[in-house]
Amino acid sequence: MKNQVCSKCGEGTYSLGSGIKFDEWDELPAGFSNVATFMDTVVGPSDSRPDGCNNSSWVPRGNYIESNRDDCTVSLIYAVHLKKSGYVFFEYQYVDNNIFFEFFIQNDQCQEMDTTADKWVKLTDNGEWGSHSVMLKSGTNILYWRTTGILMGSKAVKPVLVKNITIEGVAYTSECFPCKPGTFSDKPGSFNCQVCPRNTYSEKGAKECIKCDEHSQFSEEGSSECTERPPCTTKDYFQIHTPCDEEGKTQIMYKWIEPKICREDLTDAIRLPPSGEKKDCPPCNPGFYNNGSSSCHPCPPGTFSDGTKECRPCPAGMEPALGFEYKWWNVLPGNMKTSCFNVGNSKCDGMNGWEVAGDHIQSGAGGSDNDYLILNLHIPGFKPPTSMTGAMGSELGRITFVFETLCSADCVLYFMVDINRKSTNVVESWGGTKEKQAYTHIIFKNATFTFTWAFQRTNQGQDNRRFINDMVKIYSITATNAVDGVASSCRACALGSEQSGSSCVPCPPGHYIEKETNQCKECPPDTYLSIHQVYGKEACIPCGPGSRSTQDHSVCYSDCFFHHEKENQSLHYDFSNLSSVGSLMNGPSFTSKGTKYFHFFNISLCGHEGKKMALCTNNITDFTIKEMVAGSDDYTNLVGAYICQSTIIPSESKGFRAALSSQSIILADTFLGVTVETTLQNINIKEDMFPVPPSQIPDVHFFYKSSTTTTSCVNGRSTAVKMRCNPTKPGAGVISVPSKCPAGTCDGCTFYFLWESAEACPLCTEHDFHEIEGACKRGFQETLYVWNEPKWCIKGISLPEKKLSTCETVDFWLKVGAGVGAFTAVLLVALTCYFWKKNKKLEYKYSKLVMTTNSKDCELPAADSCAIMEGEDNEEEVVYSNKQSLLGKLKSLATKEKEDHFESVQLKSSRSPNI
Repeated sequence: MKNQVCSKCGEGTYSLGSGIKFDEWDELPAGFSNVATFMDTVVGPSDSRPDGCNNSSWVPRGNYIESNRDDCTVSLIYAVHLKKSGYVFFEYQYVDNNIFFEFFIQNDQCQEMDTTADKWVKLTDNGEWGSHSVMLKSGTNILYWRTTGILMGSKAVKPVLVKNITIEGVAYTSECFPCKPGTFSDKPGSFNCQVCPRNTYSEKGAKECIKCDEHSQFSEEGSSECTERPPCTTKDYFQIHTPCDEEGKTQIMYKWIEPKICREDLTDAIRLPPSGEKKDCPPCNPGFYNNGSSSCHPCPPGTFSDGTKECRPCPAGMEPALGFEYKWWNVLPGNMKTSCFNVGNSKCDGMNGWEVAGDHIQSGAGGSDNDYLILNLHIPGFKPPTSMTGAMGSELGRITFVFETLCSADCVLYFMVDINRKSTNVVESWGGTKEKQAYTHIIFKNATFTFTWAFQRTNQGQDNRRFINDMVKIYSITATNAVDGVASSCRACALGSEQSGSSCVPCPPGHYIEKETNQCKECPPDTYLSIHQVYGKEACIPCGPGSRSTQDHSVCYSDCFFHHEKENQSLHYDFSNLSSVGSLMNGPSFTSKGTKYFHFFNISLCGHEGKKMALCTNNITDFTIKEMVAGSDDYTNLVGAYICQSTIIPSESKGFRAALSSQSIILADTFLGVTVETTLQNINIKEDMFPVPPSQIPDVHFFYKSSTTTTSCVNGRSTAVKMRCNPTKPGAGVISVPSKCPAGTCDGCTFYFLWESAEACPLCTEHDFHEIEGACKRGFQETLYVWNEPKWCIKGISLPEKKLSTCETVDFWLKVGAGVGAFTAVLLVALTCYFWKKNKKLEYKYSKLVMTTNSKDCELPAADSCAIMEGEDNEEEVVYSNKQSLLGKLKSLATKEKEDHFESVQLKSSRSPNI
């Protein structure tokens, strides 16, 4: 500073010139700080977060710094003032997508810099270090390394590791930095320090490394001190099998684990067991043969072997079933390799991670308990047998392995898949002791695959070998339809009509091999061809109810039309307007530390002729379906299915600027069928799971399943979507989940959805409307047609137009008829009254006459005159007649009046006839 001249740093120190470097993490370097955030506005109930995030922080681990393992948001912050533009560079390890890792820069006004637009750090492969660099502007730059764990019932996340932080752009360095312990600088003007080799050590600011006493002490690379060698135990050696000799024998050899750190000359030390014991070699693996040499060789193309016999050609009409089946482990197969890796140091570099052991392959010793013991299998591609061609999205092959784990600590076995050498994705993991079991992973695309098994005894950062006896054993690994595979058997293949030789001609898509004639036959309609069998008609599997097969019989799908008979009535449904992807976000839910999250579902009800249209992606700022690109090859960030699920972290949670999506999984990639029944293939929808439907229109159920199995769902995941007619919800309608299962599932394996929409109503028919007839006006009558209320149908037939028909007016003749009828009634009453009165008079005269004849003298009185006087009524006239009815009397009286004739009888008189 006095001379304003740049000088070389002395031995034992180094300088970056215009930069600073942080590579020593025994404690948090000066200038760094930890900030754990906890937002009360977005957390759940207070009783779910007793301790908050007060104890969460980044933890120094010597060579690197480690992020928190919980679901808090913790920032590692460093502020630097640059005199000129520069950059920041760091190395990191980020393997778990259950934690978000972001790096961004703010200025002195706490505003994010434009250079941090892409602030999300990419995932790295297990055991590998990635690098990240960002340009810095002159002035104050505040650097943030921020992590947020998302724990939703899963095990603890794997932390993020950061090391070797370098910042360039300071005007000058005012001092030289001393070399950290375990490193040295032997020349002036060094810009870095060299690592001390094994069995040496150095203190801080060393110019050279000091050797340990090789007999009694040892040290790893980059050690700051020597360690006393312990007595040898059984944990310090391992056994291997030598390749088979000409006699078909293998020797069991015992070797010390390298580098050897134990001593044999101590009193309680053990010695290395004697090597050289001979045992019979196991047979070759299927598809390989032993030609009299000491090793197994793959069978030539077109031939097969079970491993115990010579390779033979397939007979006419047959083809080799290519693949790999490893079940004998005398030597490591040529397409497999093993390694050891430790994220904190390199003391297990170059060691074998796995060892062959006859009938199984097992994890090796490693350098320490927290090493990753890695086994890789490389397959350049998959394709189906020549007797069938797989359609896009159908199964091309599968890999199956049988394993068990024996653990006393928190060991974990990871199974990972890498496609086209892009990035390794953890497919499944198993923790703790697991009984012997099989796991299958299905391949849907023809690409280059690398399958990785990684075993770690513990992740607690221990550098010793306390759990050396914890191990994993893999008994067999089988891969079908591998392009560079070998054959252990032959399968029948169909012969073309133009060729009858021994070479196979592939069947057209959707054709099976007829057993009797060995010819190609197309599968019947609405069946799909099994990927595992093409021989015999039974290879054509019927599609589920309400579904049909593609033209090549590769998969079954729904065309969004469904027909159902109900009480002599045909119900036709058209779900095509719901065929686009429907979305549902339910929640919110909260983690134990209060992070708010939602479950986001995308549902492709019918897909597109077997193509799955629902997409879910990870680590994006806009999770809407519009931003997702179909057909992406990014296996780790995008999944396509009929139904998929993502976890959404809202923008206000944990201070994120935009919503985040993670943990995308496939819920359904296979269509099973559509029916009004509530049960299909062991998927049962309980009646009380959803509210009662508002009408008698039956619900229609779509059933799906996932072809991938997990440890918790050994039969894969299943999904049922209940389609309900609801005219009050037009358009896309509303999707919901059962109230008793707010996450859409109660057991994590079977998912249920209710989709209510007017588009789920049946098509209208003639039974859904009625007619109303109008009055006849001016010789014309109208007939109107109206829908039945409430209306429980859509589309279908339309209402008929109103009908106009001719008619005759009846008003005048109705009046005339009414008048004639009234007159007739009056006349009839009048006549009745008249004749009734006449009859009364006759009855009176008759009764009077009878009374006269019954007098004392019994004689009639003398007549007053001989004849009726003029003008005098003949009141004494008596008419004798038989007793008649009233009607008869009326008739007789009417006749008498008309004819003026009366029948008279002269009564006998007591007087003399002369009188």
